[in-house]
Amino acid sequence: MTELHLTKHHGLGNDFLVLVDLPSAVSDQLPAFARHACDRHCGIGADGLLVVMTPDNDFDIRMRLYNADGSIAEMSGNGIRCFAQAGTMAKVVQPGTIKVQTDAGLRVIQVSETDVDGLATISVDMGPLGFDQHPVHGDGGHTVDVGNPHLVIPVTSIDDVDITTVGPQREAPYLDGPTHGINVHVVTAPDQGTINMLVWERGVGVTQACGTGATAVAGVMHRLGLTGSSVIVRQPGGNARVDVVDGHATLHGPSQYIASITIGWTS
Repeated sequence: MTELHLTKHHGLGNDFLVLVDLPSAVSDQLPAFARHACDRHCGIGADGLLVVMTPDNDFDIRMRLYNADGSIAEMSGNGIRCFAQAGTMAKVVQPGTIKVQTDAGLRVIQVSETDVDGLATISVDMGPLGFDQHPVHGDGGHTVDVGNPHLVIPVTSIDDVDITTVGPQREAPYLDGPTHGINVHVVTAPDQGTINMLVWERGVGVTQACGTGATAVAGVMHRLGLTGSSVIVRQPGGNARVDVVDGHATLHGPSQYIASITIGWTS
């Protein structure tokens, strides 16, 4: 049995396990380990597993994200904040400006010191928004790519929306396509500075929040003229701020350290 040392963090209730020191014996078993560790009944429980990998040149640190089902996700706005916090706490990188290599490309992060309550505040340069790069299947909606694919569905009110039904229904046509699913968000904008959002995440299901999703919906709603360039995105787990300038987005939000955990893994 191999012992693995993890930390657990959450960004607005979107929770992740972070593995900083990857044993070679586990490196080719990460999908299976992610399914085991993220299981909320038989494992520790999380929406995903973040792994510190050896970066290529010109990066400070490299992130690999496994969803709870073991699939790889290119990018996570909440996850990358948790990843950056874990990296600074483990002294792999220092607080301040960090260049992170992801499967969606470079992301530049500004991360604070973790305070006595385990909280860090983090801003992420999410890069340019890729509008209309994916087809829209079904009635209504807009697609946008933030390094990973999103379907944004504006509605009059989200109060009567059952995301556990709408999410899988709208994602289903994408499952056999090149993106192997899509993140689905049902949103409304009560005013120019606010978006209310429900989340269905590819490879996970319903989550409390989604950072790339918050970025995607802010971009779509601003493009439609329904919000301004800086907006608060309200999600079940809490609020994030997104700034959109000339199709380029920056995500601002917290990362909360929860615990350090040792778990045994038998291949």
